[in-house]
Amino acid sequence: MRKTLFIFSLLLICFSASAQTPVPVVEDSLFSFFIQAFLAGTVALLTPCVYPIIPMTVSFFTKQKSGISLALIYGLSIIGIYLLFGTVIAYFFGQAAPNFFSTHWLPNVIFFVTFVFFGLSFLGWFEIVLPSSLVNKMDAQADRGGLIGVFFMAFTLVLVSFSCTGPIVGTILGLGSQGQLIKPIVGMFGFSLAFAVPFTLFAIFPQWLKGLPKSGGWLNSVKVVLGFLELALSLKFLSTIDLVYNWRILDREVYLALWIAIFTLTGLYLIGKIQLPHDSKTEKISVPRTIFAIGFFAFVVYLVPGMFGAPLKGLAGWLPPLSTFDTFGASATAGGEASIVGSGKTLTPEGKVPLLSDGLDLPHGLAGFFDYDEAVAYAKKVKKPIFLDFTGKGCVNCRKMEESVWKDPEVLKRLREDYIVLALYADVKTELPKERWHTSNIDGSEVNTVGQHNLDFQIEKFEANAQPFYCLLDPNKEPKKANLLAEPIAYNPNIEEFKKFLDKGKAKF
Repeated sequence: MRKTLFIFSLLLICFSASAQTPVPVVEDSLFSFFIQAFLAGTVALLTPCVYPIIPMTVSFFTKQKSGISLALIYGLSIIGIYLLFGTVIAYFFGQAAPNFFSTHWLPNVIFFVTFVFFGLSFLGWFEIVLPSSLVNKMDAQADRGGLIGVFFMAFTLVLVSFSCTGPIVGTILGLGSQGQLIKPIVGMFGFSLAFAVPFTLFAIFPQWLKGLPKSGGWLNSVKVVLGFLELALSLKFLSTIDLVYNWRILDREVYLALWIAIFTLTGLYLIGKIQLPHDSKTEKISVPRTIFAIGFFAFVVYLVPGMFGAPLKGLAGWLPPLSTFDTFGASATAGGEASIVGSGKTLTPEGKVPLLSDGLDLPHGLAGFFDYDEAVAYAKKVKKPIFLDFTGKGCVNCRKMEESVWKDPEVLKRLREDYIVLALYADVKTELPKERWHTSNIDGSEVNTVGQHNLDFQIEKFEANAQPFYCLLDPNKEPKKANLLAEPIAYNPNIEEFKKFLDKGKAKF
């Protein structure tokens, strides 16, 4: 019974975190990302490479005269090693080119392939193993004793457990390194903290070891479920570049079909209908497995209506937008309103096709613009302020804001009646007309795409590079931070605060 409760509680945490983890977005809360990484570290403890090591390692410290202090140093060493990994990733990838790593096809394809590779490894097709010579060298250093020995014990643990923790660490670094300096470090701190705390606590309170469930086939089941989740997560990277480049390979119905297949197989695995290479023979299905199977099958049932055009608002930002749905299109499922991205049906308030609007649109049937100069000219003409939305096709939180905040009737009314809406996409690869090519004042690079132009404009004028980023402008003034009608806001799903933001800008104008 004790083992059942232990597995159930930890896996429940894992699944809920995985289901809600926002992917490749710089706007995501660092605290939220820390919690998700901490939960991932907790789950890593349940893998076959780590769990059996806990009693063995703890017994070493309980035999030492200063076992408690050494155990604390051991835990801190684990955290330090993972923090070093996160810092290196942040230094080389987080600061260099945020938009490139978030939206360019090359890094996203690499992330996609890597996640699939990790997922297949967890399913048992092959094992990721570091060279034995490296592990042996670290183990030999651990025998030296003292503080250095304890550090190398921690290093040996990290290396020995790599075949199970590598995919999880890779996932965290993959999500964190897309355009962030701090995020990979925060992610590694959260992961390593969850990883180190049990070793330290069990060394201080060795009697707790008696309460741990014994190792067994259930550990591999945890690993396999994580493998399925890795495969599902990998699709988000492919979807991002599919949207940005208008490849139309992974349209909404294709994405949904793959998710339905993956989560159906996960449910079948949990009830023993599928067995994978490293599984023990399942004669009886435990209560936790049954409950998790129910959860996965229920999620599949929730997804199925999406194949027939249901909006699935709970997954806003995760799924490709409704406008990529080949069979039904946006108007069939959203009350006649244009969907979020990609249909290219948005017109200006005068009924004209906006400049630079190829493959772009505004949500909920809003009229507006995609070029700053065109929007300013019209706003001056009608004497209205501009609602400037720095957004992106691959921006998860942009879609969440549009579905949960913009769609509110009072917010939508304000946007339609009080403002001229201007959406500047920071990640589209559409080429600018050659006469508009220019050299960036930020880094001296040549700016020749719509996305580059808009991002350069955002950084230079408003000192920000994250999306969504909302600004209220007076069209009669030079666009810059000092001339805003209200303090810009980023991702914030609070409808009342968004309405106050819009009202403040209108009043000042």
